[in-house]
Amino acid sequence: MSLSVYAVTVPVFVRALTNLAAILDKAAAHCEAKKIDPAVLIGMRLYPDMLPLARQVRIACDFAKGAVARLAGQEVPRWDDSEVGFADLKARIERTIEFVSAFTPAQLDAAPGRSVTVTMRGEDKTFEAMHYLLAMALPNFWFHTTTVYAILRHAGVELGKRDFIGAL
Repeated sequence: MSLSVYAVTVPVFVRALTNLAAILDKAAAHCEAKKIDPAVLIGMRLYPDMLPLARQVRIACDFAKGAVARLAGQEVPRWDDSEVGFADLKARIERTIEFVSAFTPAQLDAAPGRSVTVTMRGEDKTFEAMHYLLAMALPNFWFHTTTVYAILRHAGVELGKRDFIGAL
């Protein structure tokens, strides 16, 4: 059995982002139950030199939408980074799920053989599409979704492995 580019992108991103939205729901409920200002958790970091939770969510969404767009040979849409609350962050996740879900297997399975150019620190870098997906897009997506989970777990939100992975 061969594994398609579509199979390792769209359903993977949709599942993880759906789980991320549910994690944010638990964080919002935690704030309400413990009388914590949600801005505290949204601005939380694991370490002072790391980005806060809101930015981690945005970057995870950006890697999902960027990966499928680039692999399909399309422009990556630019979205404002103006989310301030859990509802705003969940709306960004939902928007990302809608965007990612609009891609078809035919669009993504043509990716092998394509080149992907990404601007990093003001410099264009070109990658073979599969190298970009496997060495850059997926690891970064997982890093930022995991960091959101870790920040909230550290803050006392009752989360477990199943919240991150989802039901099997």
